[in-house]
Amino acid sequence: MSYLDHFLQSEALYGPWKVLQREEQLEELIALSHQKPVVIFKHSTRCGISAHAKYRLENEWGFQPEELEFYYLDLIAHRPISNRITQDFQVVHQSPQLILLRHGKAVFDASHHLISVALLRQALEA
Repeated sequence: MSYLDHFLQSEALYGPWKVLQREEQLEELIALSHQKPVVIFKHSTRCGISAHAKYRLENEWGFQPEELEFYYLDLIAHRPISNRITQDFQVVHQSPQLILLRHGKAVFDASHHLISVALLRQALEA
């Protein structure tokens, strides 16, 4: 296995990331977003750009658990959940994609090279 293959297949998650793997969890995320911000990171395990965005998030993270809830979605393994996110939150599907939920609605999303902790912090402060 090449280094790139290992990098693309690496699923090590750092920090307080929770795995989104059941559609029923979306209702829980909506309810939770009324108490504190919820972030969903939609990741394609087959995409180098997505792997790089995930790597940047992990390296720059620095959020405290009480600041927000963070969910990770492997959209290759859970395509129906990804499709439902697009429908329920009215965001255009992207991969990779970072979506910020507040009060049951998507208030910010970024994709590809625009995914960053700095932009997420700005959206949280808005």
